[in-house]
Amino acid sequence: MGDVIVIAGKGGTGKTTISALLTQMLGRREAGSVLAVDADPNSNLPDALGLGKVNTIADLIEEVVKTPGVVPQSMGKDAYFEYKINEDITEASGYDLLVMGRPEGPGCYCYINNVLRNCMAKLIKDYSFVVIDNEAGMEHFSRKTTRSCSELIVVCDETKVGVKSAERIFQLIDEIGIDAKRKFLVVNRVTGKEDLGGLDKMFGAENIFKIPFEEDILTLSVKGKSVGDLKKNSAVLAAVEFLGEAIWPKN
Repeated sequence: MGDVIVIAGKGGTGKTTISALLTQMLGRREAGSVLAVDADPNSNLPDALGLGKVNTIADLIEEVVKTPGVVPQSMGKDAYFEYKINEDITEASGYDLLVMGRPEGPGCYCYINNVLRNCMAKLIKDYSFVVIDNEAGMEHFSRKTTRSCSELIVVCDETKVGVKSAERIFQLIDEIGIDAKRKFLVVNRVTGKEDLGGLDKMFGAENIFKIPFEEDILTLSVKGKSVGDLKKNSAVLAAVEFLGEAIWPKN
């Protein structure tokens, strides 16, 4: 089993952007197979990666609900889901992508979470790195959608609200017993005015990474382009490469 990397954070801090950058960075390094998982119902990771419309687990479940006859009589629903999910994984340059999607109806969310969790338990054995872009906030932790991980990376911005939210996430995973072997803080869109409160003392400088503010990221988002369109001399790309080498050294 490879590294399971969970990306968490408050909405609006750039969590999905960081997830996309980490996925592409790991793919470029060719250190092993990479699976990106969009576990956020908003499903913004495909766009951030430049992949656009992709098949989702929610689409698959909706198909079975509307036309139950698609499930072969010799195959149970769970086995069919596993088969189709493996078949529908999106293959990109350097990585694969699995997308949860947005479920329909109030009773569907728990079920789609269970399908994703059961599928993940088997898929993570086949990849060197699994990057999971979790939904914004902390609800997914209280549901224990993510039970354990090799690395937990919490993304915040340099605002006091952002830093406080990151602190609450770290506290919550301890309270509910999520097993995160290594924990890191990524401060995104840094302009040099960040105040990390007690988090810098709690984790130590070696476990805190800063991604600089870069106008090009905002421009690409406005134009609907992916992080893959960043210039090669991008300061953001350099910061993500530094993060990658620090957490997963090549040698």
